[in-house]
Amino acid sequence: MEIQPVSDFIKDTRYDGFLLVRSAEQRAASNGSRYLDMTLGDKTGEINAKLWDGALAPPPAGSVVRVRGQIHEYNGRLQIRVERLRAAGEADNVPIDALVSCAPESPAAMLAEVRAAVDAMGDSSLRGLTRRLLDDAGDVLLYFPAAAKLHHAERGGLLHHVVTMLRMAKHFADEYPSLDRDLLVAGVILHDMAKIGELDATELGTVSDYTVDGMLIGHIVRGVSRIDAAGREMGCNEETLLMLEHMILSHHGVPEYGSPRPPMFPEAEVLSHLDMVDARIFEMNAALARVKPGGFSERLWSLERKLYRRKGER
Repeated sequence: MEIQPVSDFIKDTRYDGFLLVRSAEQRAASNGSRYLDMTLGDKTGEINAKLWDGALAPPPAGSVVRVRGQIHEYNGRLQIRVERLRAAGEADNVPIDALVSCAPESPAAMLAEVRAAVDAMGDSSLRGLTRRLLDDAGDVLLYFPAAAKLHHAERGGLLHHVVTMLRMAKHFADEYPSLDRDLLVAGVILHDMAKIGELDATELGTVSDYTVDGMLIGHIVRGVSRIDAAGREMGCNEETLLMLEHMILSHHGVPEYGSPRPPMFPEAEVLSHLDMVDARIFEMNAALARVKPGGFSERLWSLERKLYRRKGER
């Protein structure tokens, strides 16, 4: 079945297709009748949906459902008046990349590239530590996003972020031979690894919320603690371990962004800049994709500015 993008929905038309559940709950109307109030969507947008059935349990957030109903307008916004609703199954063969944003490269290929970078490390201590923490992360890396909303908030986004930074890090290490290549590579691979415990993400790569651990501790502090515990257990060189921990602690650059210490040596400085550049370019590209050539984007709160898309750009 061809999936019609939410961005193409038109008032007073019928819809029969698959959508991602952003949220769903049973509510009571003023007359006492109960109904399902849902926010459904795909990678192009989202829409409110109502199903007047008090007996049907709300589908879980992050699941995919088949929806049949009428698209109409309510209070100036499009809404689906749902007639039939069911969970999607494997036989439906729903193309996930139509519902959620996905990394532009195969997650398996990206993970293989990361593992190859680990295998190429000359420092056996750093190689063993990085490999262990990568193994601890497991297969969730194949779908885990790098954020809830902003940069690399996509299926496989964490790997996408890491792989892009790894490629840039190799150029920096070639240009500046004084850099410790192995330390920089380890920092790139591990800097956001603790986001796996910080975000509550589904296998579709969507994030419902931050975890309790993510709210109380966060990926920077948790990442440092995991590196320290694993490194001491493995007998890693104390100074190397301390430098890697500092890189994770300082990779956001300033206290306002969550780092209690600024980068204090070159590898930490490079890691911080690689992280910032990759995050900003991703956000800029995403914003400009919604703008016609010769126009300006909406003001991006993360960058505190509007962006211009040059004329003649495809």
